[in-house]
Amino acid sequence: MPVEMSLRERKKERTRRTIRLEAFRLFQQQGYTETTVEQIAAAAEVSPSTFFRYFPTKEQLVIADDQDALMVAALAAQPRGQHPLTAIRNATEAVFTAMTPADRAFDQERRALLHHVPELRTAVGLEFQRSIELAAALLAEYTGRPADDFDVRVAAGAMVGAMLAIATTTPVNADNVGHALELLRAGLPFDDGPP
Repeated sequence: MPVEMSLRERKKERTRRTIRLEAFRLFQQQGYTETTVEQIAAAAEVSPSTFFRYFPTKEQLVIADDQDALMVAALAAQPRGQHPLTAIRNATEAVFTAMTPADRAFDQERRALLHHVPELRTAVGLEFQRSIELAAALLAEYTGRPADDFDVRVAAGAMVGAMLAIATTTPVNADNVGHALELLRAGLPFDDGPP
């Protein structure tokens, strides 16, 4: 059962969300590069110092994945004994099912910026490494193995690599993520011929 957020936590989350929504609105209107932190702060009706309390950089505003905490909780709710990739697929489906259409659209827009704005390409590399660390931690928690276990690290890298591979050509949604995880679990069965 979800824990109720305090009034202070709800206000902080509302401010964070407003900053991000106003930033993305400005990115659409005038472009990522042309949008300044000062403009974002003014549009969100906060000071630049408040902006920096929530996001250390403009890049971090785009990199931040709001689904991470939801994924951690969804995987923790999965019954033990499933194949880890099946558990992650089920957790992913739960997260995407719980997202509102507006949240899904925002996430797609965020991913598009990461992959299509040249200034964010370095950030993609950092996000890739952060995602591997998160995936390894999730797999380690689920399997009871250490996060630096060779098999855990390889599986985490394969999963994140699969997500990166599909992110630039197809929507990252429950169906596509699930299909990618099924392919990994099946051992990438290319010998079966084209689909």
